Amino acid sequence: MSAEQCRPVALLRLQSWLSPAFPTGSYSYSHGLEWAVEAEHILDRQGLADWLKTDLCYGSGRNEAIFFSAAWRSTVHNDRATLCEIAEVAAAFRGTSEFALESSQQGAACLATLRQVWPDRVLDWLSEVLRDRGLDPALAVILGVRSARQGIPASLALPAFLQSYVVNLVTAGVRLIPLGQTDGQLAIAELEDAVLAASAQAEDATIDDLGSAAFMVDLASTAHETQYTRLFRS
Repeated sequence: MSAEQCRPVALLRLQSWLSPAFPTGSYSYSHGLEWAVEAEHILDRQGLADWLKTDLCYGSGRNEAIFFSAAWRSTVHNDRATLCEIAEVAAAFRGTSEFALESSQQGAACLATLRQVWPDRVLDWLSEVLRDRGLDPALAVILGVRSARQGIPASLALPAFLQSYVVNLVTAGVRLIPLGQTDGQLAIAELEDAVLAASAQAEDATIDDLGSAAFMVDLASTAHETQYTRLFRS
């Protein structure tokens, strides 16, 4: 599956699924940034970009990319047994309760909206499997499956997914630090190489490659659970 074979309507749908207008509630999560800013680990645009770059290349962002890629690949190969395994691991592979909430609530909202607006038999099947096993859907898995079913190559879908992940967190940083809108765009631009590098690294990765070395991101999320004043749910 190549970029040249991807139909324009498929790209329009991918833009819709990753848009801030898509009702996943992504705007209400900061992925621990809120505590990192209050603790003064992030003070400016450069600090925000460095934090997110580390998360993308070595932390939970890297793992989300692997889940997306593995789900995409198993869907293309119609390997439902592997897809079930990926969905199960993704439901459990969260370092903190807030990260679990962030993934499951966005995943559930995404799955419900996709099934209603852009119905797909594989998503219907996956929804039943998750319900029967008492598992929460993970956003990366749901979008990986639907991108594959739409015929969008991983070389396009995966960087777009990670870019939406970054943009949402930069937007949170703009509100929290605070930064101006131009500084926010400069941070997004600076993260382009990290997005592409994380995408390339994850494209052929499997769930055996999961892991994180960005321990401060997990600590930030844990501390956020008891933070006194909060704008965000994570």
